[in-house]
Amino acid sequence: MTNRRPLRPAAAGAIVALLAATVLAADQFTKYLAIENLPPGEPVHVLGDFLIFILTRNPGAAFSLGEGVTWIFTIALAVVAVVVVWLTATRVRSRLWAVALGLLLGGVLGNLTDRVLREPGFPVGHVVDFINTPWMMPAIYNVADIFIVSMMIGVALLVLVGLHLDGTRERRAASDDDEETDGAPAGASDRELPDQPTAGDAPRD
Repeated sequence: MTNRRPLRPAAAGAIVALLAATVLAADQFTKYLAIENLPPGEPVHVLGDFLIFILTRNPGAAFSLGEGVTWIFTIALAVVAVVVVWLTATRVRSRLWAVALGLLLGGVLGNLTDRVLREPGFPVGHVVDFINTPWMMPAIYNVADIFIVSMMIGVALLVLVGLHLDGTRERRAASDDDEETDGAPAGASDRELPDQPTAGDAPRD
């Protein structure tokens, strides 16, 4: 089976942009539906205790940490977005990396949009959260959070399997030195063997 050719910069950019726009749209649309239909702070059991909707506005990070320094999270999200765009434009040639970074960028832009556009105003807007799955975690989150967390795990897996941004993979050091010279101990072929007597060197009477 032949290997796929690396993505061209335009193709990598198109994949990242399309996926990011899709996730951003899904995140903002679900937040709109939550705001329009859910009573603030009151749990709505969708699937018993398996899936609960609770509309909240979070000024901080996960578990409402850092509520007094919302602007720091705005800067952090903006930095991540810029890094993803830069990597896409300059280094990403792998389809898997393009998919992971595109979905991650969409999640980042979803929460960044809240930080910039929602009350109480730029750059300290509160993020709209409404999804609660108490069997999995006590936090209330949103669609953007799902893609941010899952794609961070995805990026970690890509790094662990040795897939580079350009689509190449790490190779084991010279195939373990060619299996240590076809089974012989490494370096054995380079050792000097002790001199052996030959017929011409036999002692003469």
